[in-house]
Amino acid sequence: MSTPTVAVAPLTTQDAEALLEAARAAAEAAGVTVAVTVLDAGGHLLAFRRDDRAVLIAGETSTRKAYTALQLATPTADLVDAIQPGGLFHTLPTALDRPLLFIAGGVPVHRDGRLIGAIGVGGGAPDQDHGFATAAVEALVRR
Repeated sequence: MSTPTVAVAPLTTQDAEALLEAARAAAEAAGVTVAVTVLDAGGHLLAFRRDDRAVLIAGETSTRKAYTALQLATPTADLVDAIQPGGLFHTLPTALDRPLLFIAGGVPVHRDGRLIGAIGVGGGAPDQDHGFATAAVEALVRR
């Protein structure tokens, strides 16, 4: 007998915009200029914005952080040690032809216990980016 599958609402463009705005508001309150990327569960871009004054590489790092958090279903802040010599994912960044980035700032987004997407923030210090992304996810949950 099979177990019925309960549908979980996907991450919508409205959700993505809310995540983007919450992350940017948190960064602005801290005086940090950032780029924010939101991906759906399939890794497709739903929202992206780079502050005018953010460093150009912030756009790339925010996207790679979101992708890494999505693919491994784990905040990138929790993966930093895993790529150190002897770590579980030590060779992963060079073994794959994918845009993985093991720097804090990527956070998966779950709904009803299911992975529905990810957010990545780049431009601040890694712990700041993680905080902005986490604040955005928490704001989405409260909506």
